[in-house]
Amino acid sequence: MQATDAIFYIVILVMSVVIHEVSHGFMAEYCGDKTARFAGRLTLNPLKHLDMFGSILLPALLILTSSPFLFGWAKPVPYNPNNLRNRKWGTIAVASAGVLANFSIAIMFGIFIRFAPSFGIPIYNMLSPHPFYQITFIIVALNIALALFNLVPIPPLDGSKILFSLLPHSFYSLVSFIEKYSFVFLVLFIVFFSNYLYPILTYIFHVITGLYI
Repeated sequence: MQATDAIFYIVILVMSVVIHEVSHGFMAEYCGDKTARFAGRLTLNPLKHLDMFGSILLPALLILTSSPFLFGWAKPVPYNPNNLRNRKWGTIAVASAGVLANFSIAIMFGIFIRFAPSFGIPIYNMLSPHPFYQITFIIVALNIALALFNLVPIPPLDGSKILFSLLPHSFYSLVSFIEKYSFVFLVLFIVFFSNYLYPILTYIFHVITGLYI
């Protein structure tokens, strides 16, 4: 992959994770907590959200190693669950907002892909794709990847907040163990298991766009 292509991938990824994080903040505010607004994080300015490792270094490494699955993250938007009107369901709503935002972006651009010929854009040709498809394919695929990755139930990913909020108190010791060693579990997942998300990504991509990547 050329350097310009890698930069383009990272730019789309950064903006997608920014929208993901801002969605958390707006949902938290809707549920009663204004911590993100007071911290100045309800903005699409990427400089307010960038995480050097998760937003730049990890995606660049995955691109350079030709990983079939590209993902990353931004600095988490702060929120105080004690301020939520309903702590359990508010936490689930806040965690789900980022994932739903990424799926929404994927669906929106997937619809553009499906109806592209109606707007005078040539039908997709795998051997010589129109630039429109090259750009929109990346946007759709990256946002599906972000949504899937964040659904993994390992802290600090959103999937853990959703799952842990639904578990009964009898699972407290297990939750504490996973949270204590979350970094180890996350690294193990990225190294050994993240590729298993790729078939799910391609299936969802096909359902949304009608095409294959």
